[in-house]
Amino acid sequence: QLQLVESGGGLVQPGGSLRLSCAASKFTLDNYAIGWFRQAPGKEREGVSCISSSGTSRNYADSVKGRFTISRDNAKNTVYLQMNSLKPEDTAVYYCAAARLCGMRYEYWGQGTQVTISS
Repeated sequence: QLQLVESGGGLVQPGGSLRLSCAASKFTLDNYAIGWFRQAPGKEREGVSCISSSGTSRNYADSVKGRFTISRDNAKNTVYLQMNSLKPEDTAVYYCAAARLCGMRYEYWGQGTQVTISS
């Protein structure tokens, strides 16, 4: 079964940084756009960022622009989300997902990694 696995979540203080990773099992990511999503308790899931299969196109939610950076290393079959200047409102479970293009239906999802921003 094709799988995505997120890692890198944790507890950090406001203003801190984390780097999330999304790795693929049993398929190569370089044919897919990869999106990052998050869901906080009691809230709907929201899109955070997406990167095209080539890495040449990236987009971000307004709430994270200037603070988060999405990147990919196809040689390592991994996509990253660098999160800086973290705020308590960034607290959520973060998921990565694969689609043919950003904005299309996401076919594969990871299990999520918890990010908690708290002093």
